[in-house]
Parts: sequence; C-alpha cells; structure tokens
Amino acid sequence: MVEGFNLLIESLQYDFIIRAILVGSLIALSSAFLGIFLVLQRQSMIGDGLAHVSFATIAIALFFNQSPLIVSIPLVILASFLIIKLNDKAGINGDAAIGLISAFAVALGVLISSLSQGFNIDLFSYLFGSILVISQLDVILSIILSVIVIVLIVFYYNSLFAMTYDQEFAKVIGLDTNKMKYLISVLTSITVVLGIRVVGTMLISSMIIFPTVTALLVTKSFKETILMSTIVSVLSVILGIFISYIFNLPTGATIVIINGIIFVLVLTIARFFKD
Repeated sequence: MVEGFNLLIESLQYDFIIRAILVGSLIALSSAFLGIFLVLQRQSMIGDGLAHVSFATIAIALFFNQSPLIVSIPLVILASFLIIKLNDKAGINGDAAIGLISAFAVALGVLISSLSQGFNIDLFSYLFGSILVISQLDVILSIILSVIVIVLIVFYYNSLFAMTYDQEFAKVIGLDTNKMKYLISVLTSITVVLGIRVVGTMLISSMIIFPTVTALLVTKSFKETILMSTIVSVLSVILGIFISYIFNLPTGATIVIINGIIFVLVLTIARFFKD
C-alpha cells in the first residue's frame, strides 16, 4: 500500500503523466457531454465507426510524415458527413452506413501501413493508446478543441435536448435538426480524434458509451445524467492513468476496464435497491 502511494506521488513528477491527465480529463469531459445525445439517439456506434476511420487517417499521416491530429480531424469530420449523407440521401440505414465507411477505412489503413513497412510502433501506439506520445501540441489542441466542444454543447443545449427526445417535435417548433445532426457529428469527430492519444482508435468509442450508460442506470434527469457521466468518465481516466503507471499496464485498456468495473458496480447496486 505504502509502495503504491509512493509510486503515485512519484508519477506526478513526470511531465508526460501530467499531460496525460490533462488531455485525458478534457477528452473525458467532451465524451461525457456528447455521450448522452448519441446514446439516446441510438447513434453511439458512430463513435466506433469514426474511430476506425481515424485509424486510416493516422496511417495516411504517418505515411506522409505529417501530424496525425492535423490530418485526422478534417478527414474524420468529412467521413462523419459522408455517413449522414448515405443515411439521408442514399437511404442506407445508419448502422449500415457506419459499417460501410468503417470497413473501407480499416482496409485502407491496413493497405497504407503495408506500404510503409507494416504496423510500426507509432501506428500501434495510436491503435491502443500511449501516454508517452502525448506532446505539448496535443495538450494545446486538446484544450482548445475540448473547450469548443463543451461551449457549443452548452450553447445549443436546448436544441440538442429537444432533438434527442423527439426529432419530429423539434422540427415542428422550427429547429434545424439537420444542422444539429451535423454539429453532433463534428463534435464527435473531434472528440474521437483527440481521444486516440489516450485510449487509441480501438477503444475510444468506449469513453463515449460506458459513462453515459452507467449514469442512465441511476439518474432521473437529463442534466443529472450529464453530471454523473462526467464524474464517471473523468474518474476512470485519472484512475486508469495512475493504475497503469503503478502496475505497468496499457493505459487505454486500463481506462476501459475501469469504466467496465464501474458500470458493473453501479448496475449491481441499482438492481439491489430496485429489488
């Protein structure tokens, strides 16, 4: 116990741990704010689809020796728009549209990585996350973009709330639901790309889904759910970073496992009190 506490204190002396906590907490906040809108609209898997797209964009960035964040953000946003277009214009079901885009993106990423001598260490760290690769630029971009995400959600809160519970009603009262749909897709794309540094492309969607689903088990209002999911999300990230450092475990996987443990605990407690 004492040794673990000493390691915890020791970890705070390293800049990469501080950067990981800062970036991870900001991504957790953004994910929690977005999660409730995506989960209640049954669009939570768009995060998983865009994460697969980000794998291809990272492979492209590394192939051309460019910044993965700068390359990924616009390309992932374009992919999210394409999913919406396929859903609205081509009449392709939302899940099918996500599946088409994500499958193509993964294939493209594998093809590009094979042309650049396979899955090197850099690409692997983006697949499953690595706090060691979080740079000062990542911190700056994460702060700016996370603040934008949170401010926009707060600003459009009433419109997003109305659209989430009843799109037809939202249209009747004059809300531009298409605009809201594209806004959510842009914010989700940014959050997914930022999150790959901490938990990786294969696990980022869990940060959107787990905290919200956990919160929905015990909360009774929209705002309570956002607050609860925010607490769960940030707590999971901070605990995950410290535990992964102390026990030398993969950070991204540890964060997701903690999310899962919290979900099971809350589910068990909720059922106990319900019975």
